[in-house]
Amino acid sequence: MRYISTRNKAEAVSFSRAALEGLAEDGGLFIPQVIPTYRDAVRKSLASMSFPEIAFETIRPYVEGELADSVLQELCAGAFSFTAPLVPADTGAEASGVPLVMELFHGPTAAFKDFGARFMARTFSLLRRGEDRPLRILVATSGDTGGAVADGFFGVEGMFVTVLYPKGRVSELQEKQIAGLGGNISALAVEGSFDDCQALVKDAFRDGALRERLALSSANSINISRLIPQAVYYAAAAGKALAGLWDGDGEATPRAAGVPGGTPRGADGGGGCGRGRPGNARPPRPVMFCVPSGNFGNLTAGLYALSMGAPIAGFIAATNINKTVPDYLASGEYKTRLSQATISNAMDVGAPSNFERMAAHWNYDELRRMIRGVYVTDDETRQTIADVYRSHGYFLDPHGAVGWTAADKSRKADDGAVDGAADGGAATEGTARVVVAATAHPAKFSETVESITGPVPVPVSIQKAMGRTARAVTIPADLSALRDILLSEA
Repeated sequence: MRYISTRNKAEAVSFSRAALEGLAEDGGLFIPQVIPTYRDAVRKSLASMSFPEIAFETIRPYVEGELADSVLQELCAGAFSFTAPLVPADTGAEASGVPLVMELFHGPTAAFKDFGARFMARTFSLLRRGEDRPLRILVATSGDTGGAVADGFFGVEGMFVTVLYPKGRVSELQEKQIAGLGGNISALAVEGSFDDCQALVKDAFRDGALRERLALSSANSINISRLIPQAVYYAAAAGKALAGLWDGDGEATPRAAGVPGGTPRGADGGGGCGRGRPGNARPPRPVMFCVPSGNFGNLTAGLYALSMGAPIAGFIAATNINKTVPDYLASGEYKTRLSQATISNAMDVGAPSNFERMAAHWNYDELRRMIRGVYVTDDETRQTIADVYRSHGYFLDPHGAVGWTAADKSRKADDGAVDGAADGGAATEGTARVVVAATAHPAKFSETVESITGPVPVPVSIQKAMGRTARAVTIPADLSALRDILLSEA
């Protein structure tokens, strides 16, 4: 597989170069020349394959010729020691029409970023074997990316990570996950927004003095090696849902005490995921994923999975009031804007980087056929957290609540105009099984969630992180300040 820039399709590079450089020389993002497709045997077997097996089959064509099959299999087994359970918010989900939830927070930092970050760290270590010059990784975060990258790269030899986050705009837990490890992980609290942090990272890659002194790479979703692994959980969940299957609760499933846990759909009611009883069988339906979206890397990964042949009907791009992409889908005019702070802070992005990838792969009409854009206010987010807890005994974090609300608004939009739901051609709940992507554990946002629901169950991974002390250096949103810090550490 060869990779090209979103801004210059003339020069093609290897996966290794695209991953380690992060950003193309012209400032564009790397994309595969062609999105590969699953072999028929794989596509038909998604429901019965293990998560590492699906990961291997999904990632293999993107790294073919650079990572041997045996190496990739071992890498996938190590990186994906956790999965993304597909669970009902309550056990009557099939009968009541309640969406299924794809829980993406069962990894070490309780957020979906763990999937890409852990794969990336292991891949970088393999690709840089024998290198004497250490690699400096820069990552901008609005919350969860920084913690996932810090955890994924912590202690990896020859790797130094600098995380930039907007000062005062991440939760206490997120800050401890970002700035509480030390060692080869350093943290910079930027006086500005996430967009300012992201701009600083991009400016650093274009700075000749820095590139001459340091070997730089990125770990944001602008890096192709972090984005591709995220396609795996879409394929896994889509195959499972098409077969009428779901999983039982995992250790981190946020269900209220005293509420019966979710049980896997299986003939014997046993653990794991099994086939439904014949009497309960329903006609196969492809999945429509509702994806809480900020920088749009997660949704772009879903589009890759769809293009590869996973049984996906389409997507709902759920944003908070930073609704750049929903507005584009409604009007055809793309206008970036300054981000606005919300309670779903990881989605506070006014200029989503991965839109450039989306636009390079697909034109406006194609995107409208695949995606429906919906935006959600903070008041609606809070109301959904309360309603889902009261009705189902299930806790949603603010980002998952944005997704749940958007799915509900999308369904209602099919029956009449609903404020915040952009008209689009993607399949809707009437023809597809709706799955809401829960991108972070609600305990990561306890200040918001517990004020609505009361105490949230806290998984072990979060309990460990809360015992750390955050240590970060505050800098202005200025490239010279970042340059001085990086060169002083060189």
